[in-house]
Amino acid sequence: MSDWPCGISTGCFIRTGILEALPLVRDGGFTLVEICSFPEHLDYHDPGHVREAAGLMVYLGIEANSFHAPFADRIDISSLDAAQRGESVREVFRAADAARILGARYLVLHPGPEKAGKVPSEEWQLRMRSAATLLNEVARHCRDLGITLLLENMLPHLMFGHTSDMLYLLGAIRETNVGTCLDTGHAFLSGDLRTVVHKLSGHLRMLHVNDNLGDRDDHLPPGDGAIDWTSLMRQLRQWRFHGSLILELADAGEAHQSIMERARSARGYLAEIQSRIEFQDHQIGQ
Repeated sequence: MSDWPCGISTGCFIRTGILEALPLVRDGGFTLVEICSFPEHLDYHDPGHVREAAGLMVYLGIEANSFHAPFADRIDISSLDAAQRGESVREVFRAADAARILGARYLVLHPGPEKAGKVPSEEWQLRMRSAATLLNEVARHCRDLGITLLLENMLPHLMFGHTSDMLYLLGAIRETNVGTCLDTGHAFLSGDLRTVVHKLSGHLRMLHVNDNLGDRDDHLPPGDGAIDWTSLMRQLRQWRFHGSLILELADAGEAHQSIMERARSARGYLAEIQSRIEFQDHQIGQ
């Protein structure tokens, strides 16, 4: 049986404060989470607030698989502007410190800018070097905190939105406490989903699990979009993936109970596919 714990990102409750959201998650049937860093959801600049959330998680029996570092136009570790790079890395350090307080195993980071559009080849190279240099600093800080840094594949219209970009960065980073988080929706939109597990197999630690229809980043529950989940999960099994699956669903403004019902249904859908694949493999192996 594949040991793929399935949790949920608290990002499905970004309009709700973390202290209110955590009981909703637990009562909805989940005890493994990724904590979202939207300031309205969790003020990671306030260590007291973060410690309060950490204490509530212990009380509720919730485990933090990961903490998602903030992402915004102003946070860009690949920027050509030294002042922006400096402030960006300090912001990521604050997020790492919050992840440590929360007891998170991983810090998930978007490694590039949130701005669309291709850049000239020369600028691309400079940005790649800047990102790799600062990611080494971030990885060292995470190592000192006992945390593993995970780079997430971004949307295809952004830098680092393709597997080749991720592999470049991984090769340029000297620290060893660095892996990847595969966002299934992003990879599907970029056309990489058929091969990405194989290419990242040595670095893959967790998945952001979500679906879409192939035209935008909808963050739908698995099975509600066009992703071939049977094929993807066969790849994970083939390449001996041993990490966690974190449902990263959109906050559609619906009732909290409905969000958790969709999450439980998605978890059941993935478990059913896993069981079917394992049964088929067992039949073939007999």
